[in-house]
Amino acid sequence: MRKFLVVLDDSRECLNAMRFAAMRASRTGGGVEVLSIVPPDEFGHWIGVGDVMREEARERIRAHFEVFAKWMRDRQGVDPELVIREGEPVDEILAQVRDDPEVGVLVLGAAEGRKGPGPLVTALIKQAGALAVPVTIVPGGMSKERLEAIT
Repeated sequence: MRKFLVVLDDSRECLNAMRFAAMRASRTGGGVEVLSIVPPDEFGHWIGVGDVMREEARERIRAHFEVFAKWMRDRQGVDPELVIREGEPVDEILAQVRDDPEVGVLVLGAAEGRKGPGPLVTALIKQAGALAVPVTIVPGGMSKERLEAIT
């Protein structure tokens, strides 16, 4: 089954990327894989404290994921899977695409405003030619109605 890989983070544009991935998966019989990345610098403390912080970060991610997962299951009939990786975001996204042969499309949300689409989109676009899958960039300001119309 082809999966839409979407990145879960704290950005506003993440919401539209999640919506788009779920809607496309629902309409095409695909799946959704939600990737969340814990940056390595979050755990540079003493080993014991770092372990506790790592587990707390994972729990926050799981709770955040469950909000999206419930919506995907209830509204789109899609049961997403969660993958949590630790490391540099771009490296971990590229690794996930390489590691999971069922990933068929990478879905990213683009920020609105003068600062550009955001650091993740900017960095991945520079490496788009080396990716083994197409990248779909979803505007963060796109309405739900427009998303439904194009999916």
